[in-house]
Amino acid sequence: MPRPFRLTPVLLAAAVAALLPGLASAQGTDLTVSGLQQDTSAPVEVTADSLAVDQAQGTAVFTGNVLIVQGGMRLAAAEVTVTYAKAADGSIDTSTIDRMTATGGVTLATPAEAAESQEAVYSPGPGDLVMTGDVLLTQGGNSVSGQRLTVDLDTGAGRMDGRVRTLLQTEGRQGQPAGSAP
Repeated sequence: MPRPFRLTPVLLAAAVAALLPGLASAQGTDLTVSGLQQDTSAPVEVTADSLAVDQAQGTAVFTGNVLIVQGGMRLAAAEVTVTYAKAADGSIDTSTIDRMTATGGVTLATPAEAAESQEAVYSPGPGDLVMTGDVLLTQGGNSVSGQRLTVDLDTGAGRMDGRVRTLLQTEGRQGQPAGSAP
């Protein structure tokens, strides 16, 4: 009688690596999100239904159907607060964005990947993006969800934390409904 097949941790890791080239590295929560890699020196365009500017605080609050575009990356949300950098003398430098905080149904999309969350904080200077609250990252037919996604947009390196769940599609079955013949 043949021995039952047992999926050991080593075999499981090898299977994940084979099924997800480019999505998961050796650490289960470290990700390569090269589709979110971005030219952080590209201009940033923001459109919204309304804008409130506070010169003294160095903030601009965009509300209603906010869309931010930088290169091939698009971020949509209900509200985005832009915080401007401070100059060496302590004054507000309205030509340099320190960070953007998006809230309310945040969606980030590039031609290769998409991510959704409740909040996202984007820092153009260092090229960092942190998405929190029911985060869902999709790459083709594969997805990873958790509570916090941190991405270095310059390198495409990322990390998902907080009860991480991964859905892997096998190469021969992507795009086919469950139970259908290959």
